[in-house]
Amino acid sequence: MGKSTLFNRITRRRDAIVDPTPGVTRDRHYARVQWEEHPFILVDTGGIDDEDDTITNHIRHQAMQAIDEADVILFLMDGRQGLTPSDHEIVDLLRRTEKKVFFVVNKIDSPDLEVELLSPFWELGVAELWALSADHSYGFRTLMDGLITRLDKVEALPGLPEGTVRIAFLGRPNVGKSSMINAIIGQERMVVSSISGTTRDSVDTLLSRDKYSYQLIDTAGIRRKGKTTDKLEKFSILKALKALGRCDIAVVLVDAEEGITEQDIRVIGYTQDHGRALIILINKWDLIKEDKKRQDWLLEEVRLATNFIPFAPVFRVSARTGYGIKRIFPAIGKMYRQFYQRFPTSALNRLLEAAIAHHEPPMYRGRRLKLYYTAQIGTAPPSFAVIANYPKGIHFSYQRFLANRFRDGLGLDMVPVRLVFKERSGRTKR
Repeated sequence: MGKSTLFNRITRRRDAIVDPTPGVTRDRHYARVQWEEHPFILVDTGGIDDEDDTITNHIRHQAMQAIDEADVILFLMDGRQGLTPSDHEIVDLLRRTEKKVFFVVNKIDSPDLEVELLSPFWELGVAELWALSADHSYGFRTLMDGLITRLDKVEALPGLPEGTVRIAFLGRPNVGKSSMINAIIGQERMVVSSISGTTRDSVDTLLSRDKYSYQLIDTAGIRRKGKTTDKLEKFSILKALKALGRCDIAVVLVDAEEGITEQDIRVIGYTQDHGRALIILINKWDLIKEDKKRQDWLLEEVRLATNFIPFAPVFRVSARTGYGIKRIFPAIGKMYRQFYQRFPTSALNRLLEAAIAHHEPPMYRGRRLKLYYTAQIGTAPPSFAVIANYPKGIHFSYQRFLANRFRDGLGLDMVPVRLVFKERSGRTKR
């Protein structure tokens, strides 16, 4: 059918096994995708066996689980094989969901074939069909543009009070995420256990504090990849990463007894892949409160490990005793305001001019790089387009310099800043 081929084309790598024999994908594969500044999680599922032109109860159960996991569904049909009774049955199943479904007819690699092979599928009575060749990329760009437009419209959770701050708690298993939320809300809303892996799903709690509302998202522990052999654990990771996609602020917990690990740093990296504001909590601080040497060592280790995100505050806390928790919410308020702040274009261009005067862009292939102007293109995180003559020639070090100047000049000291470099169109490069 081509699901794994499409999965690999979207992810730009070979994570899923591709084989002409039906049924090669026996388990679900998932990948974090960054498509033109739009992050999302892509899942490749096993195919639905239509050997008897029926869907067994087991297959139906698995299909409904996959549908339940998704915000948007891509349903692939085989344009060369033509419409099958199984296609009709699956479409009827998908109609009963409230999810957006893209009905994709694969193995169509030219406009002539699109006219010839697509027409039988209109018999399904769907509003829109998407012609595609997953192998040869025909129709791929159109499909992705439509998918991104739809993903941008997916709401995190209906019915939340306006201005609700969405906060996801992440970290390795058994680091104290559920206990921390319980300490914050002051009641046993989550199941807390000393056995790692208790939280299998993301759990949301709405908290009102003063005049503000907070959505606290508890997630399953993110294990090291080599230890995620259990299917439920793999989907726990998927849920945790999906939680990142719908939060404003990520709170990553580190175990004070164990210290910061490579997996902690990996989880922190996930938060920045999604452009989230970030707070690091060193939990279980009470266990080392008498060991000053251990405290100094741990703080230095955290500082060294997170030097690529100097804007993220670090708090020493204890979910068990409540130590340090009161300091979290003032930081959250400040971060949230910065995360959604907008700036006038004139102020941004003055800031860009000052940055260029302080440190002129380097040469690129014998020509001077020029930065013409800038404008804000989004929030959450604050994002800015910088128009240049040769965007691809701007070295990472100069990009980092500009990002730091924007952060300092705009007072964005607690959130990530994104700069997107674009080429000036319609004019000769000079």
